[in-house]
Amino acid sequence: MISILFRTLLSALKSDRALVLENLALRHQLDVLQRNAKRPRLTNRDRTLWVILSRVWDDWRNPLTVVQPETVIRWHRRGFRLYWRWKSRPRWAGRRKVPKEIRELIRQMSRDNPLWGAPRIHGELLKLGIEVSQATVSKYMVRHRKPPSQSWRTFLTNHAKDIVSVDFFTVPTATFRVLFVFVVLSNQRRRIVHFNVTDSPTSCWIGQQIVEAFPWDRAPKYMIRDRDKKYGEAFVRRVESLDIKQVLITTQSPWQNPYVERAIGSIRRECLDHVIIFSERHLRRVLRNYFTYYHKSRTHLGLNKDCPRPRPVEAPDLGPIRTEPMVGGLHHRYFRQTA
Repeated sequence: MISILFRTLLSALKSDRALVLENLALRHQLDVLQRNAKRPRLTNRDRTLWVILSRVWDDWRNPLTVVQPETVIRWHRRGFRLYWRWKSRPRWAGRRKVPKEIRELIRQMSRDNPLWGAPRIHGELLKLGIEVSQATVSKYMVRHRKPPSQSWRTFLTNHAKDIVSVDFFTVPTATFRVLFVFVVLSNQRRRIVHFNVTDSPTSCWIGQQIVEAFPWDRAPKYMIRDRDKKYGEAFVRRVESLDIKQVLITTQSPWQNPYVERAIGSIRRECLDHVIIFSERHLRRVLRNYFTYYHKSRTHLGLNKDCPRPRPVEAPDLGPIRTEPMVGGLHHRYFRQTA
């Protein structure tokens, strides 16, 4: 009885606003408890009501019995997240999707140029008339697992101008003599820098060929050769005097000197296998004619189907196609000539 009187007295002291909110809270809890269920479940509407009451009424915890006050606070935080998720929702369709061909081009550029970053690729795209942002380029670039490094092909291409390869090959004559042909090949453009013929190669003779191949301080930095005994002390001293560093391949490993080996194979297949050699003079003349064709007319796969001496592309409007026999008719050169 005393407790009822005490509550009545407290109710009289409360403001009308507090009484209204308390009645609303109590009525809501009675409504929840009177629902036909063993364990009444609160709906989103119920949760919203208690979240609002917790914001506008200081004594909302006192009449609360159906749930814990911490639960109402958790509801409020969840509602806060949902509200800002709704407020931050995209209100337009977004940016236009980057076309597939542009994405592939960005990836190709980053693979082909591992030293390029997003600004460099972006600048290249702008020069191609492709308007994309630098952030887009950075998004679609290929991420390299290791620090950027050039390929071996690029490394060798950049150093090929300083590398020459030398080797011998033999040619039998009509009188069953064996002639030795010494070839000096520039690796950069597969150009035959020098050649000569002898029947008895000596170390001094080979050293003199190197001097004749590179006069006036035009010697390369590196020379690739095999371990043939013909390259004796005199040859080594002559090469060192020209400040050329020799790179010796492994024994019985001709594939380690591929450029000159391939050139010798072409000389045999395209020329010497179809000619009977009579003398040194005859062999020099045949090789000189073939090397003219080799340098000016013959296309090479390793040079993107160009010649060691670059051969210009002739437009169709230059005239009809003419032909010129070379190497005694074994090969032909085709060109356009005005009538």
